[in-house]
Amino acid sequence: MLLEKDSPLSFSKQCSLLGINRTSFYYKPKPKDERPIEEHIVRIYTKRPFYGHRKIKKELERNNIFISNKKTLRLMKKLNIKALYPKKCLSLNTKEHERYPYLLKNVTPIYSNHVWQTDITYLKLSSGYAYLSTLIDAYSRKILAYELSNTLDVNFCINTVKKAISAHGRPYCINSDQGSQYTSFEFTSLLNKENIKISMNSKGRALDNIFIERFFRSLKYEDIYLNKYLSVSEAKNGIAAYIDFYNSERFHRSLDYRTPDEVYFYNSKAAA
Repeated sequence: MLLEKDSPLSFSKQCSLLGINRTSFYYKPKPKDERPIEEHIVRIYTKRPFYGHRKIKKELERNNIFISNKKTLRLMKKLNIKALYPKKCLSLNTKEHERYPYLLKNVTPIYSNHVWQTDITYLKLSSGYAYLSTLIDAYSRKILAYELSNTLDVNFCINTVKKAISAHGRPYCINSDQGSQYTSFEFTSLLNKENIKISMNSKGRALDNIFIERFFRSLKYEDIYLNKYLSVSEAKNGIAAYIDFYNSERFHRSLDYRTPDEVYFYNSKAAA
């Protein structure tokens, strides 16, 4: 039987006749407190900012918190949290530029300066975007040179190569993607002038430049995303410190837990 608002009897009298407590009539269940789950999500995200909702859900399960993917995503949106990862494609080609074949199929670098890889990545700063051009030695994983710029002009890619050659001598081959900077006459003529073999990734084959891609991933997850640089000048200082650490202190499992510097200088050879 339901209580009647229009009854001549008061709510108290109706409750008494029905044998129910009057306070229970006014009770409204409180919404479930989701703050403990949200706190767990924030802790996971702070430690692993590159995790999406599926991986965060898996981490929650490790803490015996079982919610659906849909609810995890809803709470992340509520907290304004989303995975950090590169989204912009910088490898835009230009049809009139000359392409070069990929020369490194079934080729394994066997000494330092045998094969260099180069690429560009974008960095999101508080003040906007910056672009990082980098050269890595494929044998030792050593970062040989880099340039930070607020434009995608080919000159900062050329300067990266010039700095590397000046400091380390000429390699046998440099591999890049087919982006307009690397297929430009200015860039390819520099390599031809230095008698450096030119190799370019096959279309859609990012793994052809795997070592530099892995470096960019490490740089972003271990430095850029954690420090949130405000300006290009601040980013330059931070990246310089990270690359020094990466070359001289950071152990690499693929190098038998040696550093890139140890491997590079042990078997270094510049092209004649």
